[in-house]
Amino acid sequence: MKLVIASDIHGAADACARLMSAIEAEGPDRVVLLGDLLYHGPRNDLPADYAPKRVIEMLNSIADRVIAVRGNCEAEVDQMVLGFPCMADHNILVDPTVDGGPYTLFLTHGHVWGPGYHNSVDRWPALPDRSAIVYGHTHIKVSEMSSEHGAWVFNPGSAGIPKDGTASYGVYENGRFEHRLL
Repeated sequence: MKLVIASDIHGAADACARLMSAIEAEGPDRVVLLGDLLYHGPRNDLPADYAPKRVIEMLNSIADRVIAVRGNCEAEVDQMVLGFPCMADHNILVDPTVDGGPYTLFLTHGHVWGPGYHNSVDRWPALPDRSAIVYGHTHIKVSEMSSEHGAWVFNPGSAGIPKDGTASYGVYENGRFEHRLL
């Protein structure tokens, strides 16, 4: 199973267009969106390319491949305009194709469930062996093993408002995560 994982677009249309090009080039089975898709929120500056209606159009064009979770900037109106479910606090994907048995991905934004890295909440779900917590919210890339929880921790960074200097997304394939710059 191959996934493109993105978070924190925040209505940045040019960034979303670059992400859409990356999705086309990567050819994933599914696209995971970890919330904060359309709005910049009160703590962020308005992106220079802020155009949420354009972002809606782009994301709806791939709605049949999207698995999404709610970020702290999502509202009910977002669900009214997006063609895929986006209001769950978390989602779970199981990849049965990984050598050694299934691999579980716990997908969340990072404000309700999270690993406690940077400004994400420190609230871990119960995870089986061979798991990862995949989250956004902090706008900072992370890819490492949590020795305390025995799970991989992955944050793709932010496509729209990166706080570590580079817009990015992630790719998951065969039990491995990688960051890619936009």
